[in-house]
Amino acid sequence: MTRRTRHLSGRRCLLAIACCLLAMATARAEHVLYDADGRRLEVSVSPRFPVDSRQQITHWAEQLAHSLTLVYGHWPRQRWAIEVETASGSADDPIPWAQVSRGDTDRVSFYVVTNTHTDALAREWTGYHEVSHLLLPYRGWGDTWFSEGLASYYQNLIQARAGLITEQDMWQRLHAGFVRGRDDTRFDGLSLISVNRQMRRNGGYMRVYWSGAWYFLAADLRLRQRSGGSYGLDNALRDLNDCCGEDALSVPEIIHQLDAASKQSVFSELYTQLRNATQMPDHVPLFAELGITIAGDDVVLSDSGAAAQRRRQFLQSTAL
Repeated sequence: MTRRTRHLSGRRCLLAIACCLLAMATARAEHVLYDADGRRLEVSVSPRFPVDSRQQITHWAEQLAHSLTLVYGHWPRQRWAIEVETASGSADDPIPWAQVSRGDTDRVSFYVVTNTHTDALAREWTGYHEVSHLLLPYRGWGDTWFSEGLASYYQNLIQARAGLITEQDMWQRLHAGFVRGRDDTRFDGLSLISVNRQMRRNGGYMRVYWSGAWYFLAADLRLRQRSGGSYGLDNALRDLNDCCGEDALSVPEIIHQLDAASKQSVFSELYTQLRNATQMPDHVPLFAELGITIAGDDVVLSDSGAAAQRRRQFLQSTAL
């Protein structure tokens, strides 16, 4: 879920959101899409947007949906929905609020500033973050770092795979995120799971989210290394979807299934290591195995060698 500072009082904000959700839930789908496997997406855009804006926003929703197929070829659910409502705000923050609601039909709800241009939407990371949540059959039972970490990791991969950002941009954004997590030191000395449990009250969002992203990069890298590049996180998520895509699982149950799918204990080993970690793990050694060095605030990508070849493989799914 993406949540940013809003200017309504608490009661007015809750009322506005509740009214919008009710209106969106009862709205008739304006646009229906199917993926190659016949899975159905319903796109609803508020009539409060001008007609030309609704067309542009629908196209943006199609782009989001397409990017999700670049993980393992189809959407995670047999039926899901993207719903877009108007919001007040500035062009600098085109999507001030977004969330995923789980149910018989998973719904990804976006609140978009009325006069936002689709170019700004296409560049905004929020949409790719939210749809990436659907890759896990997770229902919000603790371990927020796990679900938010996956979304923070894949939001960058699927944008690069869709050609929306460059390989350089992808690794630069991941580096910047890991640095934000590293610099969130207020709760160093406390385990990640402790910080996670108190996050909504005390903060620590950057450490929580980007520790989770580190987890999935580390898992993806180990799987690819051990398989010679033929099996990675994409495959494990596809296998998880095949067995349990319509289920509601806790994080330990998801990890058990991921280990079973990969026939390794990569996920459970990293899970034990990370949830008990008392500070953000260092991403620089992982980057070094991918031919990435850090110069000041910038990532430098090597052009040749096995590490560079391994890094470039992240631009394509191992499951396709």
